[in-house]
Amino acid sequence: MLQNSDGPIVPAIQWKDFIPSLYKTRQPPQPLGTVLISDLESQAKEKLKDHPECFEYARGNAGSESTFDANIKAFQRYRIIPRMMVDTTQRNLEATILGVRYPTPLVIGPIGTQALFTEEGELAPARAGNALGVPFVLSSVASRSIEDVAEANGNGHRFFQLYWPKSDDITLSLLKRAKDNGYSALVVTLDNFSIGWRTHDINATFAPPLHGYGNEVGRSDPVFMAKLGLEPVTNHRPSFPYEYKKLDVLLQQGDPHQAQEAKVGMGWVAEVCSGHYRSWDALRFLRDNWKGPIVLKGILKASDAEKALEYGIDGIVVSNHGGRQVDGAIPSLYALVDIVQSPKVVAAQKAGTLTVLLDSGVRTGSDIIKALALGAQGVFLGRAYLWGSVIAGQAGVEQVLRQTMAELDVTLGLIGYQSLDDVRAMGGEVVKKIDF
Repeated sequence: MLQNSDGPIVPAIQWKDFIPSLYKTRQPPQPLGTVLISDLESQAKEKLKDHPECFEYARGNAGSESTFDANIKAFQRYRIIPRMMVDTTQRNLEATILGVRYPTPLVIGPIGTQALFTEEGELAPARAGNALGVPFVLSSVASRSIEDVAEANGNGHRFFQLYWPKSDDITLSLLKRAKDNGYSALVVTLDNFSIGWRTHDINATFAPPLHGYGNEVGRSDPVFMAKLGLEPVTNHRPSFPYEYKKLDVLLQQGDPHQAQEAKVGMGWVAEVCSGHYRSWDALRFLRDNWKGPIVLKGILKASDAEKALEYGIDGIVVSNHGGRQVDGAIPSLYALVDIVQSPKVVAAQKAGTLTVLLDSGVRTGSDIIKALALGAQGVFLGRAYLWGSVIAGQAGVEQVLRQTMAELDVTLGLIGYQSLDDVRAMGGEVVKKIDF
C-alpha cells in the first residue's frame, strides 16, 4: 500500500493482470467490450444518439478543430526507442505529483457539465478515482456540488479546478468550501476567461447553463446565491437526459422555474466565464487565500512557466484545453518540449518545488511514456474517461483507467525500463521526433 503525508492512498494494484484476466475469462474487457478509445467514442456517440448536441458538446472543439488534430499528430510524431536486454520483470508505475507519491501518473482531468452525458454526472469519475488511487479534479462548472463530489470521492485525493470568478468574495467562498471538503490542490484555469469559438455550440445555440446545467458549484454557494437574492440549494440533481429544446419552450412560455434556472445559470457564467481577464499580480490574492498547492492550467510558453515560479506557483498544466479554446494553437506536447528547456523550470522540478503536468491529446499508455520522457511528471486524462462514463458509469471509468495503466505497464517493460522515474531520467534516449 502506497503511503504519503496524508496516509495510505490505495492498495497496490497489479496492472499487469489486466490482459491475463481477459484470456482466463474468455471475455472481452468489461463493461466496455473494447480497449480502443476510438470505439469507446463511437459507443458514447451511439448512447447519446437521441441527444447529439450533448455528445458534440463534449467532442467539439474551437474553430476548424485544428488544435485538437494537432494534439494527436504531435504524439504520433514522437516515436519510442526501445532498448534490449534489460531485466524489466518487475516494474514500478508510481509517480510523484505535487509532493505526493501516487500509484499512477494519471490525474482525472476536469470536465464540466457532466450531467449532459450521464445521470451520475461527476460522481462516477470521483468514485472511480477513489477506487484506483487516481486524483480527481472537479470543474467549477460541474453538475454536482463541491460537497457532493467530496462525499462520492471519500478518502480519495481530489483537486478543485477554479474558473476564476469576477467577484473576490465568491472566489473566497469557493476556496473555503473546497478546503473544508478536502480538496488538497487548487487548479486555476487560465485559458477560459471567455468561452472559445466553439462552432457546433454556436450553430446549435447550445447553452446548458441557461437551463440550469453546469451551475451546481454556484447554486450551492451562499455568497453567489445571495447576490441573486436566492438561498443556496444543496444536493440538486439536474434531470437526465438534457432536453434543451423542451426547456427552451418552457423558458419562452415564462415558466417560473425555468426563469429562475436561467437567472442562476447566466449569473454563474457572468462570474466564471466573464470576459474579465487577470494579470499575473492577481495571483497574489489566490496565494494569500489558499493554503496548499496552486497549479496553473493552460501554460504553453516557457516564459509563462518561469513567471509562475516567480509567483510561488507549485505546478503547471501544459494544456491547450483539449483544443476547445484557440483554433490553431500549438500542440500541448510541443509546448511541453519548449517549457522544459528552461533551466529555471528544470531546476525547480529537480528541487521538488514545481510539478509539470501535461493535458490535451493523451489517450494511451504509450502517450504517457512520451509525455514523461519529454519532461512531464504526470498527465491529465480527459475525453477518454468521459466516454467510459457515458457507456457504463463508474465501472466504465475504472476500465479506462485500468486499461491505460495496463498498456503503460506492458509498454514500459517492452521498451526496457523498470520505472517511470527511469523514463523521465533518460528523457531524450527514450523518444525521437520523426517528421513523416
